[in-house]
Amino acid sequence: MKSYLAVFTGKPEAMSDWQKLPEAERKAKETKGMSAWKKWADDHASSIVEIGGPLSRTKRVTESGISDVRNNLGAFTIVKAESQEKAAKLLTRHRPKRTKRGVSNP
Repeated sequence: MKSYLAVFTGKPEAMSDWQKLPEAERKAKETKGMSAWKKWADDHASSIVEIGGPLSRTKRVTESGISDVRNNLGAFTIVKAESQEKAAKLLTRHRPKRTKRGVSNP
């Protein structure tokens, strides 16, 4: 089996909209989303190589120095599967409403 990197993306504007929600509503949606994520992770534990985490604060490193940068990268997970197609199908079972997925072989 090969390992595949799943990258969860979202637009920076979506995060701004998320932060504008009333705290109680945001917390309720956060709790529901984390429960769904944990269930997906538990159901697919044998296929998860690295549960991953957020990729929110990003730095750009150039010859001129280091600077902050905004992009669409949100989080990552590494899964193992027989093919890229099977890895993608595994990930379609967990689709948060405010993110998309890209799958590539690291």
